[in-house]
Amino acid sequence: MASPSSFLLLAVLLALVSWQATASDPSPLQDFCVADMNSPVRVNGFVCKNPMEVNADNFFKAAALDKPRVTNKVGSNVTLINVMQIAGLNTLGISIARIDYAPLGQNPPHTHPRATEILTVLEGTLYVGFVTSNQPAPNRNKFLSKVLNKGDVFVFPAGLIHFQFNPNPHKPAVAIAALSSQNPGAITIANAVFGSDPQISDDVLAKAFQVEKNTIDWLQAQFWENNHN
Repeated sequence: MASPSSFLLLAVLLALVSWQATASDPSPLQDFCVADMNSPVRVNGFVCKNPMEVNADNFFKAAALDKPRVTNKVGSNVTLINVMQIAGLNTLGISIARIDYAPLGQNPPHTHPRATEILTVLEGTLYVGFVTSNQPAPNRNKFLSKVLNKGDVFVFPAGLIHFQFNPNPHKPAVAIAALSSQNPGAITIANAVFGSDPQISDDVLAKAFQVEKNTIDWLQAQFWENNHN
């Protein structure tokens, strides 16, 4: 019979293997794997470009992230730099975004299905928060929030619904976010639920939100603008 220490060692090894298996992006097996956007081969991510053809421009973009962006009707603009903009990010598990907020603007509730986000406020003030998953009580859908000032940092765990709001009615705000995926994805909750194509049945949504169908119909008739560029 195996000793207790053997069982403990096996448990630790299984935990390590499981952690690697559930990581958002696969770990690189070489120095880099610059994405070959022209390859007809479809893989999880992108096929590697011939390393003999790689140059510094594959790791560079003149993104002008120091310049302000025009915000939309929800009062924000997300400028994401991911593998689609810098091919050298392929397999490296990271991306970055500049987020501009108009006075009283917000980056509305959304999730990143493949990434944790760490956000730094560069200018202004932000009210931020996220909601935990459907865990057993008392932690079910717990709301955690904080007011951030210039220089403050906040983390949004992967997959959880979160938002940022500029509470200042007179001054804009700016933040930079790093995300733990070459392609973190974004699901804006209102857009996905009420602006899907084709639309989700209003019978389903009325039951889910416990409201009248005409309320759902009104919401589905709105123009759900995307603030991610």
